[in-house]
Amino acid sequence: MGIRVVIVDDHKIMREGLKSLLTREMDIQVVGEADNGRAATQCVRDLDPDVVLMDLTMPEMNGIDATRRIAADYPSVRVLALSMHSDRRFIEEALSAGAQGFLLKDCAFDELVNAIHEVVADRFYLSPRITGVVVKDYLGRRGRPESASSIRLTPREREVLQLIAEGKNTKEVAFSLDVSVKTVESQRMQIMRKLKTNSIADLTKFAIREGLTTLD
Repeated sequence: MGIRVVIVDDHKIMREGLKSLLTREMDIQVVGEADNGRAATQCVRDLDPDVVLMDLTMPEMNGIDATRRIAADYPSVRVLALSMHSDRRFIEEALSAGAQGFLLKDCAFDELVNAIHEVVADRFYLSPRITGVVVKDYLGRRGRPESASSIRLTPREREVLQLIAEGKNTKEVAFSLDVSVKTVESQRMQIMRKLKTNSIADLTKFAIREGLTTLD
């Protein structure tokens, strides 16, 4: 049996391109696709893949929060982050969430195939450019006290914040998360207290800065 792969990306052309290339590999089988993080967790539950190729910036639920949920609920599934973002924050967040590897979208196809085999073998894989970013950051931090963000949002608060930043109103957020309007209002107030703001614009800026959503 081949390596079972799920492709997660909000751009259909990206999913179709990856699927077309991967199906040429004798030992890789694309068993599913998803266009956001919430759909990705559903795919993992229903299809039991070996590897998830995970985009990071997507609507509804971003790839970092989806990775965190998959790593917690389905620890045998390997998540390989595939992103256009090479800055330290995205790399650190993805790996902390449980990704087994990190590739840039402009990588060669042979590197992607190699990375899939590496994570299936329970080894980590970072593309050379990503390794350079990680090492440079480590050297820059060495000798300095570790700086930790003073703002800690729960996974559910991150989901609520992303949906608010994407322009959804309270009822729409409640519908997306299958919770009550009262619950969403309570979580929104908690987020605002933590961020010390009453401004939706400030919430949106924070969400973009943290990689929960983009300006697209």
